[in-house]
Amino acid sequence: MMRADNLRVFSGTANYPLAERIAQHLNVDMGKLMARKFSDGEICVKIEESVRGLDIFLVQSTCHPVNDNIVELLIMIDAFRRASARRITVVLPYYGYARQDKKVKPREPITARLIANLISGAGASRVLCVDLHAGQIQGFFDVPVDHLFAGPLIGDHLIKKGLSNGDTVVVSPDVGGVARARAMAEHLRTPIAIIAKRRPAANKVEIMEIIGDVRDKVCVMIDDMIDTGGSIVQGAAALMERGAREVHACCTHGVLSGDATQRVDESVLRSLVITDTIPLPNPEAHPKIEVISVAGLLADAIRRIHEDASVSELFSSYASH
Repeated sequence: MMRADNLRVFSGTANYPLAERIAQHLNVDMGKLMARKFSDGEICVKIEESVRGLDIFLVQSTCHPVNDNIVELLIMIDAFRRASARRITVVLPYYGYARQDKKVKPREPITARLIANLISGAGASRVLCVDLHAGQIQGFFDVPVDHLFAGPLIGDHLIKKGLSNGDTVVVSPDVGGVARARAMAEHLRTPIAIIAKRRPAANKVEIMEIIGDVRDKVCVMIDDMIDTGGSIVQGAAALMERGAREVHACCTHGVLSGDATQRVDESVLRSLVITDTIPLPNPEAHPKIEVISVAGLLADAIRRIHEDASVSELFSSYASH
């Protein structure tokens, strides 16, 4: 039986439904917190119950509007620190600015490190993340980081859809995602293929070549996030041109900015599986998009952190990526 007497789950405004589902899995009530804006856009936060000496889990995806959600998160952390919470674990289902994790050209910032510094400096005790864009981001924090993988959840969903063994092949949309594709392929017991591409500018993709046999195969493309949808849509078209029977796609973080959902709806993709780390407005309007929840996974991790148990045991049977 979990010792929930001193555990509280609070949420910012970024993804309150996910936080509610996490609390339901933990069988605890949502913490009472008010977040609003002044007329000039400044964010005001007030904790509406005592948190002195409690183990706080603060859920906030830094998705659109990214900058507002980041500032709201920092203000909430500061409020809990000043309210004498015993420990503040920031639950980041989606970590914004993660793509700026290194200097590619001179005079560029490493914004992923800057955000980590801000979260640590605000007073977070530890961080819980899901599928960081780059594993080294864990090292950007000066507090402990628990890194969860949504791969097993997505893989089990694909198996239920019949996308395993047989004529299925897992496809990495770029060379950098090969380890992720390999882990999924081992889970589904399928071979892998790789799309070698060139990105001439941000959010612009040019397909180069496909490595591996995809003819007459059911292809499953996997990535950690889909933003504009360009890579996945163009990749799916290239796979069909190479003789694939059908193409599905999956990712953890459905950023889906701009007209990405329309692009997916109009593409050759049969389906796109995403998780609820980022809320999808009007999911019923997009029949090709299937949303599965990471609430149970996050709740299990929160329970283990609260009880000082191992979090890595959650993925003992899943390949590291």
